[in-house]
Amino acid sequence: MVSNASFLPGHLSTYVQQTCMNESDAMLALRQETEQLPDGEWQIPPEQGQFLSFLVNLIGARTVLEIGTFTGYGTLCMARALPGNGRIVTLEGMSEFPAIGQKYWEQSGVAEQIEVRLGMALETLPRLLDERADATFDFVFIDADKKEYDDYYEYALQLVRIGGLIALDNMLWRGAVADPQDQKNSTNSIRHLTRKIIGDCRVSSSLVPIGDGLMLARRCK
Repeated sequence: MVSNASFLPGHLSTYVQQTCMNESDAMLALRQETEQLPDGEWQIPPEQGQFLSFLVNLIGARTVLEIGTFTGYGTLCMARALPGNGRIVTLEGMSEFPAIGQKYWEQSGVAEQIEVRLGMALETLPRLLDERADATFDFVFIDADKKEYDDYYEYALQLVRIGGLIALDNMLWRGAVADPQDQKNSTNSIRHLTRKIIGDCRVSSSLVPIGDGLMLARRCK
């Protein structure tokens, strides 16, 4: 994860957040508490959270898989868009982070729809397949270790249903992907995966320049 500060100029970012947001009191409180953490910049911006909520609602999702919970702001945004019988399975390696979001999930009345699975995602994802969860998720949101994004994407393609949607965060990597001098492993991993998704016949895709860049990939086959 990395800072998801908007690429918009400051005054436009302020305008969007003050004018175009539908953020509940619990969402705002969770976002503000998270901002005080040493790693608070990992949190998605509110306009991206609202967009995720919109997508979940738009496709009529009932089952969501999230790879990378952090404090659960995005989790809360998506959970609020689900029907009463909908559920989110969210994967996180650090137990202290989702513990922060738990009280806000409860305040919002969605805690029972959220299942947190702790541990390394590349160990948890095969277990989901062992549980016959393949092709059962409507929506997958990926926001975790960038060096492992390709692996997450391949698991997501097995776990999402045909016609379902995968969203990958940080695909602009604060502009580093456009800097040929940046040859860090994380940067090259994102560049490689971007090219792979754009040319992948298994999906139709679009890169949305919201937050730090959100790649959308709809499974076609």
